[in-house]
Amino acid sequence: MRSFDTLPVSSLNLLLWAAGQQGADVTALQRAIGLDAATAANPDARIPIATIQKLWPLAIAATGNAYLDLHLGSLVSAGSIGILAYVLMHSLTLGAALQQLCRYQDIACMGVKTSLAPAAEEERGVWLKLELLSADIVYPQHVLNSELSVYLAAFEALTGQAVRPAAVRLAYPRPADSREHERVLGPTPLEFGAAETAILLPNEALALPIRNASPTLFALFEQHAAALLAQLPARPEPPLAERVRREIVKLLKGNVPTLAMVADRLHLGTRTLQLHLKEAGHSYQQLLEEVRRELALRHLQQPQQSTADIAFLLGYAEPSVFVRRFKQWTGQTPGAFRRAALQPAAKRSPPGRLYPATTRAGSDGAGTWWRGRRLRSAQ
Repeated sequence: MRSFDTLPVSSLNLLLWAAGQQGADVTALQRAIGLDAATAANPDARIPIATIQKLWPLAIAATGNAYLDLHLGSLVSAGSIGILAYVLMHSLTLGAALQQLCRYQDIACMGVKTSLAPAAEEERGVWLKLELLSADIVYPQHVLNSELSVYLAAFEALTGQAVRPAAVRLAYPRPADSREHERVLGPTPLEFGAAETAILLPNEALALPIRNASPTLFALFEQHAAALLAQLPARPEPPLAERVRREIVKLLKGNVPTLAMVADRLHLGTRTLQLHLKEAGHSYQQLLEEVRRELALRHLQQPQQSTADIAFLLGYAEPSVFVRRFKQWTGQTPGAFRRAALQPAAKRSPPGRLYPATTRAGSDGAGTWWRGRRLRSAQ
């Protein structure tokens, strides 16, 4: 495991707490993920992202709430992420708070990144982008949904006004029923299957003042946050093969990306990329097949998409071609694999390793930051 694939235990505790509010047996969930009491009680402890990823399907099954990720923003309140929360709470405007969020994101989780990008002039705002950096994130939709729901709830708590994005891009396919996504993340139309996950925040929202912000307290908390950030290990540059995999995932939306397309996105010549991959013991075709296999495993663990839809998303001209390829990979048909994967969570085997399905993203792989509010949306 790479050193940056961790997050504070407080984030995992918050997801456990939210599950408990929905009727789950928290002690049983802790045992299921191997979380000991001493680690759970240590506010300075950091845990592998893989641990909270293991918790996601268990928590959803235990609560019976299929939209637990989208509902986290209704459960939590400012303050539960410690020092980062206080930096945001004492920024002068929402725009300034977003800059601090991006700067100190690693305190909350080093496996995911939040960034800001200027919007086009006619869009009149800024894009808040989420990119998953850790290959240990096997449930990217839970990560992205929870992050966005928590961010929007946090923006309202900070400003005292509902902050709604002018546009929403989601780097995963449209589910069979997207009404809850639209209720939580809307009312703007949602763009599913996008190359990246991002929300467009209008300029008037960025100018909103943060309630009760204190410049004096901001300086104090910001200094503390900077010290914590300096203590974290530096995030290494991902290996070239992993960067290629990420670009393949972004481009694999019904058409098979070519080596030249990926090389262009990595600002490399096609021949140069090919040689570097060969030196590292890889080929482009091998990486493409790895990504297709792992995305197939992931999609089949969700009930919303048909085999034909998955075949199309992975760039297969015919579903029968995908079925034959899947049997070569696993020895099973997609249907047989799906039936086993959709058994009750307690009977399932852990899913295979998947590569991030989007460009830069928000916090822990759980997005569980702000504790304390009652879950209105689950009622």
